[in-house]
Amino acid sequence: MSRSVTHPGARPLALRVGAGLAALALLAACGTDSGDEETPDTGDTSADEEHDDHDDDGHDDDHDHEHDEEGERDFVEVSTLDHRIVFTYDGGVATLDTGSGEVIDDQEIPGFLRLNAAGDGRHVLVSTGEGWELFDVGLDAVEHGDHYHYYEADPYWPDYVFEAETPAHVVTHAGLTALFDDGTGNITLFDPSELGEGEPETDSSYSVPEAHHGVAVALYDDELVITVGDADGRTGAALLDADREVIAEADNCPGVHGETVAEDHAVVLGCEDGPIILHGDHWHKVEADTGDNDFARTGNLFGTHASPIVLGDLRTDPDEPMTNVVLVDTRDDSMQLVEVDAPYNFRGLARGPQAEALVLTESGALHVIDPETGEIENSIDVVEEWVEPEVWQQPRPALAVAGEIAYVTEPATNQIHAVDISGGDVLASYDLEVVPNEITVVTGFPGEPGEHPEEHDHGHDDGEHAHEDDHDHGDDEDHDHDHDHGDDEDDHDH
Repeated sequence: MSRSVTHPGARPLALRVGAGLAALALLAACGTDSGDEETPDTGDTSADEEHDDHDDDGHDDDHDHEHDEEGERDFVEVSTLDHRIVFTYDGGVATLDTGSGEVIDDQEIPGFLRLNAAGDGRHVLVSTGEGWELFDVGLDAVEHGDHYHYYEADPYWPDYVFEAETPAHVVTHAGLTALFDDGTGNITLFDPSELGEGEPETDSSYSVPEAHHGVAVALYDDELVITVGDADGRTGAALLDADREVIAEADNCPGVHGETVAEDHAVVLGCEDGPIILHGDHWHKVEADTGDNDFARTGNLFGTHASPIVLGDLRTDPDEPMTNVVLVDTRDDSMQLVEVDAPYNFRGLARGPQAEALVLTESGALHVIDPETGEIENSIDVVEEWVEPEVWQQPRPALAVAGEIAYVTEPATNQIHAVDISGGDVLASYDLEVVPNEITVVTGFPGEPGEHPEEHDHGHDDGEHAHEDDHDHGDDEDHDHDHDHGDDEDDHDH
């Protein structure tokens, strides 16, 4: 089955197995009991609080979609939400609707741009020279009791910027999105459920002691994880209480970079000699078992609340490509190496709907790895063979996941491919008029990676944060309180 669609901003598009893609999009985006989750990178239960008392016959009166300068911006109720792919190109940001195959928004913005999920399933933060510019992609899943209602509108740029000297990492956890400004060390926190079409309340009252390329992760009980370092280097991390006093500090994480949260709220940060893990109120070190090699950099991590195991990259030679990934088990603070068939880079890692570890390599294959065993269960040919460009800002195949579908860019052909992760088929190929670079997928559902969109279960009764004092970590001697091309340009991978 195939069909062609002609639309503004793109050449004719060949949709292979179009009905299959629509069915998978329905499973991934409309709140069924299938257990699907949305793409990594995040949101929180508090996003649904504004949707109480929703009327079955119309849009929630409390869920106010404001007006733009050209008149009323209507959100229309629809039967399901088709994913929208936001992608950058040289000179702008565009949005592709996967249901119609149309490029429905194209915004010219100069400079190299980064894309970050805002945490509410609807907005994207675009890193520009001014800061993080807010982009409303126009999908909204509104919870009503035991089901959802779905609304969509045209994409909208509210003309709002979270100002920053050097906008860097964006992380959503525990109902808050944390923005880290590398230029000043300032951390901005906001509730993504308050974004709407306006300006959320923000807390920018804390800055790290010395500015560096860092990250912050909000935790429950108003606790905060921050990286520690300065302009000359990064050495570790700290857990801060609500008053921003240090609870526990780890000074054994040289070159700290990359963060994620796994099952049971274990926070994992990458280092140059094995990651560190925050269990409750204490840090543990993962020893990198790489033989005689002292350099074992894990700088990009991908976790899910559905699994205790975190996927990470691994570089053992600053001058050689990466051909192994790591699976970090937060239950026993161990690390398993998995060899893949060809080099890969940070834009080719993600997690699947069943917590599978996904790795896109230069062979053109998307490898589906069982995180428990490290076995490659399937290899799906998606793109042609390619070679990573020397400059990390340059386009190369990039991977993003929403539910059962993996979206893969192919800059060499100006395409984005939709892949059925479970079935192993390429369901659709979208032809573009520009070369895609970065990519993120918007589903309309808030939620952190690995959460079922209907449940939003963070495992905290009554909102209380349970420090796992009875967690068995083995030998206490190992537990202090503690893209990578190997050069400075890597510090912007996230």
